[in-house]
Amino acid sequence: MSAIVAIVGRPNVGKSTLFNRLIKRRDAIVDEISGVTRDRHYGKTDWNGREFSIIDTGGYIVGSDDVFEKEIDKQVELALDEADAIIFVVDVTAGVTGMDEEVAQLLRQVDKPVFIAVNKVDSGKRVADAVEFYSLGIGDYYTISSINGSGTGELLDAVVEALPEDEGEEQDELPRFAVVGRPNAGKSSFINALLGEDRYIVTDIAGTTRDSVDTKYKRFGFEFNLMDTAGIRRKAKVKEDLEFYTVMRSVRAIEHSDVCLLVLDATRGFEGQDLNIFWLAERNKKGIVILVNKWDIVEKETNTVKQFEAYIREQIEPFTDVPIVFISSLTKQRIYKAIETAVEVYQNKTKRISTSQLNDVMLPIIAATPPPAQKGKYVKIKFCTQLPTPTPQFAFFANLPQYVKEPYRRYVENQLRKNFDFNGVPVQVYFRKK
Repeated sequence: MSAIVAIVGRPNVGKSTLFNRLIKRRDAIVDEISGVTRDRHYGKTDWNGREFSIIDTGGYIVGSDDVFEKEIDKQVELALDEADAIIFVVDVTAGVTGMDEEVAQLLRQVDKPVFIAVNKVDSGKRVADAVEFYSLGIGDYYTISSINGSGTGELLDAVVEALPEDEGEEQDELPRFAVVGRPNAGKSSFINALLGEDRYIVTDIAGTTRDSVDTKYKRFGFEFNLMDTAGIRRKAKVKEDLEFYTVMRSVRAIEHSDVCLLVLDATRGFEGQDLNIFWLAERNKKGIVILVNKWDIVEKETNTVKQFEAYIREQIEPFTDVPIVFISSLTKQRIYKAIETAVEVYQNKTKRISTSQLNDVMLPIIAATPPPAQKGKYVKIKFCTQLPTPTPQFAFFANLPQYVKEPYRRYVENQLRKNFDFNGVPVQVYFRKK
């Protein structure tokens, strides 16, 4: 499982901008209003061949009477508790503030690598101004500009070097199915219903599960490890934020799984927390099955299932080729169908297509609908093959791969799904020089 790096600091120092820079996306909202990062943001990146996850925490505020700011402080403390390394972002234009000193005092108590990133350094004069951050007593600092990326390479070099070694894979070769979802969606109840016993404690209090536990399960002639990943762990001297810990533990579990069964509470719908966990699984290239739980207590009309399913697919665009199963852990309605579907998704994820079969099917499709010409140049694709990777990835060799745009890449992916059934599995398509 990959390491986790937490980005912390007071408000308005550029944490979210740095997060976006590091994960090469624009996930976090960037705004000058204090405390705009209300939810934690999670991303996955790599540097020097090392993959790791990044958390963008809320701005740390000490001694505030504001309830929201106190919640941010709790989340920062939880991030520090779970992370393997910490990037402490400060603002060179403001110098060392009282809040910076308070955060530094907290970080000095953490037995983990801490890296000071002095942000907004975009001139030689400001490089000299950064010297005062030695006074925080944490050690060396790195001058960066999260807006243009300068200095971030040196920072990441140091962070990656300090990360613990990746944990080796367990010897158990059974596929791992992770049951994930927000608190109180019915994850443990689902597993109990499958096992026919109260393998996990179930209450109406969100976050009852304190650690992820694996259970070997055999059905339909298929054996696998079933993981309940609510994984809320009680930590000494740390106030619990159950929803935060759910995602933190899900990050770890998702990375170590083959297929994720995302359990939703049908009475609450498909909310932001569900979507966050869905994209965590997709970014980690895991198989996904969406389970809509508590379907027995939902008031239904003729088209309720279709409408609910259509709404979910709209939220998860463009990766909509995902099975959705409506279940009830209480009445055991379709719970075995859920497992059958997960088995099928695992088989799709590990599917290998021979090069000859792939070319026989895909080349005529591409010839009938070739990539649009760009600047008078015509792209010709003559050969394709599945790459030797753990998840479905395909290379299409062309004379001018640089002219193949995203819409056509999606068209090719959709044709692969249509002809070879990769339901529930992320598929990567690459165009390479012939």
